Amino acid sequence: MLGGFYMNTVITIGRQFGSGGREIGEKLAAHFGIKCYDKELLSRAAKESGFCEEMIENHDERPTNSFLYNLVMDTYSFGYNASHFVDMPISHKVFLAQFDTIKKIANEGPCVIVGRCADYALSEMKNCLHIFIYADEESKKNRIMKKYDLDAAKAKDMCIKKDKQRQSYYNYYSSKKWGRADSYDLCIDSSVLGIEGTVRLLIQYIEDFETRNK
Repeated sequence: MLGGFYMNTVITIGRQFGSGGREIGEKLAAHFGIKCYDKELLSRAAKESGFCEEMIENHDERPTNSFLYNLVMDTYSFGYNASHFVDMPISHKVFLAQFDTIKKIANEGPCVIVGRCADYALSEMKNCLHIFIYADEESKKNRIMKKYDLDAAKAKDMCIKKDKQRQSYYNYYSSKKWGRADSYDLCIDSSVLGIEGTVRLLIQYIEDFETRNK
């Protein structure tokens, strides 16, 4: 509860690398007094699945191939006891562990979940808002240069590489397209209003969503 406002929404945030998506998610969570899960999700997935945290991190949001994707989704449909789960590559077991953890976290109450196909995992939940944060190339490059102490060329290469990884991961594991408007409830360019301005806009959007769905 925040000043008489009861929060009941689970917010998922997809993001381009360097767009400030994680920072925006953390600020939204702080404003509404709820938890934000990013890397924290990995720790919990490791604890609940029995995988070591390092293994979860090594396979986090990494692309796979379409043949093995079909194997993963078949296994998920039939549950963890499916006979071919034992022989499944570790990257796919990690995906299933994260998928289940996302669902458990969302069922516990309102929160913010950053990345990891959370919007797809929670696509059947009605009290969810799925947001995608992007930014212009210059803004992303400058943010990465400052955060990782890189020159312009290396920062640009890092952005391209990370976004390709996220796109491949999302497109394989979901039935939607990463970053495309019709995959989300709202896509917003954080470079237009800046981080704080984007947060203010999203706060209003979330509050209006809550009011409409009461």
